[in-house]
Amino acid sequence: MIGIIDYGMGNLYSLSKALERLGYSYEFVSVPERLQEYTGLIVPGVGAFGDAIANIRELGLEQGIQDYVASGRPILGICLGMQLLFDKSEEHGEHQGLSLLGGEVVRFQGDYKVPHMGWNQLKISTNSNLPLLEGVADGDYVYFVHSYHVRVKDRAALLATTEYNQDVTAIVGQGNVYGMQFHPEKSGDTGMRLLRNFAVQCEGVLA
Repeated sequence: MIGIIDYGMGNLYSLSKALERLGYSYEFVSVPERLQEYTGLIVPGVGAFGDAIANIRELGLEQGIQDYVASGRPILGICLGMQLLFDKSEEHGEHQGLSLLGGEVVRFQGDYKVPHMGWNQLKISTNSNLPLLEGVADGDYVYFVHSYHVRVKDRAALLATTEYNQDVTAIVGQGNVYGMQFHPEKSGDTGMRLLRNFAVQCEGVLA
């Protein structure tokens, strides 16, 4: 059973429907005491970083998420949910994140369209021989919608980038913590493959 964390700012419907299509069971969870019941957690997110992290803390979920990660079970952040995994964000002021991964969230700067919206190709990092990326090829397209992007502190955690006037963090992974800046549930066969790969990692984990 996969837990989808509901803190009031996630695109829960499309994500849950994607898991249903893949044949995986899920529940929405917003109570920290229940997080440990799941074999995998997903942190979705749509909106502003500051509001999102405030909601997570108000619900008492921050410590529960950190305890879950310490247990060694897999967790996946999607879009804003991925950004929340990092140390801090400059979106509308400086906000401290969950610090599960090292890095900061910054706004796109330059004479080009923001937000970054649409289909872009993945560039798989040379060190990315992980089960999460099984069946995903260099050049596969996924769907992005974001105005801020992550500068990763540890390059070893950078599994894939995309090109939008610069190299942009697309997929991260370190230990049992994973993130995708794009929306896998809206990214066709490639996105569904990535979600399935994550779900397979959750199988057999003891809650």
